[in-house]
Amino acid sequence: MTEMRAEMAANVWKIVVENGAEVAIGDTLVILESMKMEIPVEAEAAGTVTMVIAEGQAIDEDDLIATIQ
Repeated sequence: MTEMRAEMAANVWKIVVENGAEVAIGDTLVILESMKMEIPVEAEAAGTVTMVIAEGQAIDEDDLIATIQ
């Protein structure tokens, strides 16, 4: 299982994938917003999304964003 974690504090601006979605390496999972910049979080592994954070949440560095199995 691959855990995708936040690299910085941000707000979850948009969810691009849902639980159960098949993704490839490099696919955008979530778009974060920090200091008026949009930061895409891309899949680091191919597989099935088993968990994704909710839209609108504030997150801190190292918070879990999504898991891929």
